[in-house]
Amino acid sequence: MKNIVILGATGSIGLSTLDIIARHRENFRVLALTAHKNIDRLYDLCALHRPEYAVVADEASAKLLQQRLQKINLTIEVLIGNAGLETVASLPQADIVMAAIVGAVGLLPTLAAAKAGKRVLLANKEALVMAGALFMKEVRDHNATLLPIDSEHNAIFQCLPTDFKMGERNAKIARILLTASGGAFRELPLTDLPNVTPAQAITHPNWNMGPKITVDCATMMNKGLEVIEAHWLFGLPADQIKVLLHPQSTVHSLVEYKDGSTLAHLGCSDMRVPIAHALAWPERIASGVNNLDLLTLGKLDFAVLDTERYPCLNLAYQALQTGGTAPTILNAANEIAVQAFLDGKMAFTDIAITVDKVLNKLPSRPATNLDIILQDNAAARECAQLLNRHP
Repeated sequence: MKNIVILGATGSIGLSTLDIIARHRENFRVLALTAHKNIDRLYDLCALHRPEYAVVADEASAKLLQQRLQKINLTIEVLIGNAGLETVASLPQADIVMAAIVGAVGLLPTLAAAKAGKRVLLANKEALVMAGALFMKEVRDHNATLLPIDSEHNAIFQCLPTDFKMGERNAKIARILLTASGGAFRELPLTDLPNVTPAQAITHPNWNMGPKITVDCATMMNKGLEVIEAHWLFGLPADQIKVLLHPQSTVHSLVEYKDGSTLAHLGCSDMRVPIAHALAWPERIASGVNNLDLLTLGKLDFAVLDTERYPCLNLAYQALQTGGTAPTILNAANEIAVQAFLDGKMAFTDIAITVDKVLNKLPSRPATNLDIILQDNAAARECAQLLNRHP
């Protein structure tokens, strides 16, 4: 029986994780669930899974949740804020921590899980984008087990040689290929992009995800962040990490070897597949997803990405090559810009423009410690907000 902490339980990854756990209650037990302010959903999950701990954003939310839990005679310790997140991420009795909080706010609790030597199921790519060197050092120093949850990185992990060590360059690998669906606007005329709405942008053609990640898929920033994440996970430089357009989202990624072999991972577009893999690794369990029917699928298409349509991808490559806190600045500016777009305060095409301006305004610094990373994260957010008010 493995005790599981789910950071970000009410999001799509958290709910998919709980779906798999419900199918295998003989193997997994929910120890802690966290949410920001979605108290209604968190209450329902607590009533169903009966964890020992719950974490919410503030005292008002904690009080409301506690009152509702008391009415059904359910005793759960409710913790608050970042301190609460870090506490449950490092609980001594926790075996597995699902790091599924979207955005920079997930960095500190994910680091806490690594420092506590947990099996960390990494769905929060920002932990590596913002603090890749620091995070991988904590994983190594504290003998944590790191397993990627992003479908692309999980696919790569499953195609790697048996002697691969996370974060270390393997001489057998020539390069890795990340596939990208192209998002909601992959066929839209470029002249129409400035006029797309948030409602259009949060409708993904293949995947069911939250609004921020879905917008990132449409701009291809999500793939850019995945390139940076892949650099840290698999120890490869930027020129050995390529992105291919693959509209079907069936081939999740590929690994090319120096002998000319290419291994690909195929599966349905359902995040329960990589989650089930990481939960049970090195074993296999049923995910609740049907096996892929190649006869029904019929064909697989691949194409080169249009960089004019997806300028955010180039910005991510540039930040990776610059190094230091440049990826932190990139991520922070993007989070502010995407939220401004979702709030109707910025055009879709202004997201990339804003990120580019922030990268040019703020110099990268060596990311030698957490304080510097957090300082540049805050500075980039402030800069992006000022640009939004005074473009």
